Amino acid sequence: MIHFIITLILWGILFSIKAKKSLHMLQQNLYNTESRYIKWINKNFNKLFLNIDTLILISFIFLIFSNNYIINTIIFDIFLVVCIIKYNVDNKEEKKHEKKPLVYTKRIYRLIVTICILLLIPIVIMFIGFDLIYLKYYYIILGFIVYLTYYVIYIANIINHPVERYVYHSFKRKAVKKLNSNPNLKVIGITGSYGKTSSKNILSDILNIKFNALPTPKNLNTPYGLIMTINNHLDKFDDILIAEMGAYKVGEIQELCDLVHPQYGILTKIGTAHLESFGSEENIQKGKFELIESLPSNGVAILNMDDEKQVNYDIKNPVKKIWISIDNKNADYQATNIKMSNLGMSFDVMIDGKKRNFKTKLLGIPNIYNILAGIALGHYLGITDEQLRKAVSNVRSTEHRLELKKVGDINIIDDAYNSNPVGSKMALDVLNLMPGKKIIMTPGMIELGEKQYELNYDFGKSIASVCDEVILVGPKQTIPIQDALKENGYNAKKIHIINDVKDGFTLINSLKDKNTYVLIENDLPDSFNE
Repeated sequence: MIHFIITLILWGILFSIKAKKSLHMLQQNLYNTESRYIKWINKNFNKLFLNIDTLILISFIFLIFSNNYIINTIIFDIFLVVCIIKYNVDNKEEKKHEKKPLVYTKRIYRLIVTICILLLIPIVIMFIGFDLIYLKYYYIILGFIVYLTYYVIYIANIINHPVERYVYHSFKRKAVKKLNSNPNLKVIGITGSYGKTSSKNILSDILNIKFNALPTPKNLNTPYGLIMTINNHLDKFDDILIAEMGAYKVGEIQELCDLVHPQYGILTKIGTAHLESFGSEENIQKGKFELIESLPSNGVAILNMDDEKQVNYDIKNPVKKIWISIDNKNADYQATNIKMSNLGMSFDVMIDGKKRNFKTKLLGIPNIYNILAGIALGHYLGITDEQLRKAVSNVRSTEHRLELKKVGDINIIDDAYNSNPVGSKMALDVLNLMPGKKIIMTPGMIELGEKQYELNYDFGKSIASVCDEVILVGPKQTIPIQDALKENGYNAKKIHIINDVKDGFTLINSLKDKNTYVLIENDLPDSFNE
């Protein structure tokens, strides 16, 4: 019995090491929303199951043909120890490159409790009917459990689903009650395929010159995120709640609107982001317009006249529509006389028949659209022209969205938060404005469904026309970009392929000139590491 207990301890250690990694990936894949965790397992099947863990399966051969419980125990323990050592070494190396560690939320702790209960069931049964004759079968059962750790965590997540729904609805009721207690609160919803967070933060900076506006923090754009914002941050002094709204499929924006009931809505840009989960571009368009269709008839929609998917959509809601544009003079608010440099941008806007000049430290055409939306809604809500100009000049850059910063003697254009076809092209345009050596570091774009190769290939062609050096993160992920660079005659010596973005900074230091600008375009989560 003592030998079996020692084996159980070793087995528990190995399972704990693997379970932490599994929980980390489950969390990064939104607790299997849209089967993301299962897709991650399938995508990384060889990496997860054809590795050191196969030693566990090999040990079964010895166990099956041996009836000596001491030899069986020694063999199984040796294989467990080897796996533990190997995983510890690998985890130390992975930790150096980890972008976002596992966050031990209450949900994770609930999962850990469920996992422990699942593991205790076979162990208790073994102890109740313990017999040395069956020892090798105990080891085979334990071996299969630890080998299939990633699926054990998946099962625990399924078991916990009713509990999580109960927790969600209890917090939701609290949030709804809080919203109902503040009937004068104005709610603005912002959605689109790209630019939601930047638009939200810019709008917040503009509106806060006159109002107390609360934006959802960071990229909290799910039902959980909105509920957390309302319960933890909204108070009686807030005049406006700015709700960023994200979605992976049709119906999710509607769910968010049913929660907070926005009176105002801003559509940024409708494109191909999350095409894989939406299923089609038509579904993306329909999903984003759920915000506009849910507004009250006396509400206001801020729409982009330069976006064909917005112009061509048949809006059934008789809501007031305010159009912004750069290219179309028929828009209610058009940015003209745009001037850009590495220091910022300036542009003119006609407001109440008068031309007003605006200056901003922000970079990139997408931010002009975001500022225009803020100007349009701010003006509608009674902010004066002079207040708008002052607010725009003080708008802050959003972290990891075309954020210009200095790291040592290198100028970084940080556009690391989730690249997309439109944003990546605009980011290259910004890089092209810079007066120095131009380097890009990128893993390419993801979640573009059947268009992923084509759109990354086009991205590669644009890179070839702008960049002096190219650092690609992930040899497999970046194949379309590699193909585009080679087929467009880009110097192969200027193409550098690495496995992790952190390794790129050492490389950048060896490539830099006296005046170097580095565009960091997209930084995939740990679940996409190769």
